[in-house]
Amino acid sequence: MSFLGWFRRNKVDPEIARRAMLLQRGRIGEATILDTDVDPEGHEILSYCYTVGGVDYETVQRLNEEQLSRKDNYLPGSRVDLRYDPHRPANSIVV
Repeated sequence: MSFLGWFRRNKVDPEIARRAMLLQRGRIGEATILDTDVDPEGHEILSYCYTVGGVDYETVQRLNEEQLSRKDNYLPGSRVDLRYDPHRPANSIVV
C-alpha cells in the first residue's frame, strides 16, 4: 500500500477524533449550563460557559445518546464537568 493510500483508508470523522482526544488528554474543568435547545435537524443542543486562565468561553455542543439519557443533569444553571484542550481552551466538550 502506498503512503497516501494509508491516509485515504483511515478517514475518521473529525468530530469523533476531536472528542476522543479531549476525553483522553483534555484537562478537566467545570462549566455552567446556559440553555438547551433543538437545532433544525432535531438534535438537542447544549449551550454552556466556562473560564480558563481568567478568560471566559461560551460555546454549544450537540448531546450524544449517552448524555440524552441523563438530560436532567443539563438544566440551565447546573454545574457540569468538561474537558478542554490546554493549548486551545476554546476547544472543549461537556462530559
